[in-house]
Amino acid sequence: MVKSTTYRDAGVDIDKGDELVRRIKPLVTGTKRPGSMNVEFGGFGALFDLKKCGYRDPLLVSSTDGVGTKLKIAQAMGRHDTIGIDLVAMCVNDLIVQGAEPLFFLDYFATGKLNPDVAEKVIKGIAKGCREAGCALVGGETAEMPGMYKPDEYDLAGFAVGVVERKNLLPKKNIVKGDVLLGLASSGLHSNGFSLVRHIMKKNNLDLDSPTPFNPHQTFGEEFLKPTKIYVDSCLKAIEKFPQDIKALAHITGGGIVENLPRVIPAHIAFDMSGAIWDLPPIFRWVDETGGIKGYEMMRTFNCGIGMVMVVSKSSAAAVKKFLEDKKEKVYLLGPMVSAYGTTGGTVIFRD
Repeated sequence: MVKSTTYRDAGVDIDKGDELVRRIKPLVTGTKRPGSMNVEFGGFGALFDLKKCGYRDPLLVSSTDGVGTKLKIAQAMGRHDTIGIDLVAMCVNDLIVQGAEPLFFLDYFATGKLNPDVAEKVIKGIAKGCREAGCALVGGETAEMPGMYKPDEYDLAGFAVGVVERKNLLPKKNIVKGDVLLGLASSGLHSNGFSLVRHIMKKNNLDLDSPTPFNPHQTFGEEFLKPTKIYVDSCLKAIEKFPQDIKALAHITGGGIVENLPRVIPAHIAFDMSGAIWDLPPIFRWVDETGGIKGYEMMRTFNCGIGMVMVVSKSSAAAVKKFLEDKKEKVYLLGPMVSAYGTTGGTVIFRD
């Protein structure tokens, strides 16, 4: 007689999955917002009523992202409560670049062996990020995949949908020479460049528990796990206040300013970074000095202290800057846009 075999024998525990669903149900319901349909959590799909958001000529905007090898830092430190915030931030910050209000979010959590305690902490972070971004966590997928991942490993992906009135879609087509760039400060490394950071750590025989040279009361691991800043509230309120003057946003992720800003400016416009001045946070100075990374490589790998760039008309730059500062953002006046003479256009001019 063949011995009875269960899914658990293959490494997949359905009961733990059911337990996780029970744990996270209140986290999910705590993120409801106008438009969220009052349906039972755990269904095959989630409904959203766009009419209840009050838009007249809406365009849906979607975004998907992950948090890269920052996951390695969280897993090595056994700290899983903030990585979900990073996941939400990476997606919703891309939505507001189009001028869109985030509506709802879904996550994908895959692991070698499901640990409900770890998964619950991750999803708590996701729910916290959703509340900060004003979007509903409407569902997701948890996959236990032995053989694909090690038992203590997990991977994350996020999916966000937002909405914008057609007339308010960014970037606008009237970006001109003389428009001003405002840089909104980042909270740290955010979620990009960690493969290089981990390489520098290994090369210099440093541990995540080692204190940083710029703050002996903080370890490298604690510095690295600072959550990615969510810019939704301040940027959307600024766009609402200055609808004609805010012309574009660029989320500064992998590629830095030099590769992300050109995605939103026209071919006849360039930004010369030679006159741009802002405070380089200590973690970036450490990466630069310890890693021996040249200026251009730094600027195209890391955000270097600027997590979001805003293109604003010159006449309103000071007012927009003050408005953002009143919203507790640290804002730098980076300088004006110039004509793209001698360049390929729609570019950033950087001189090492």
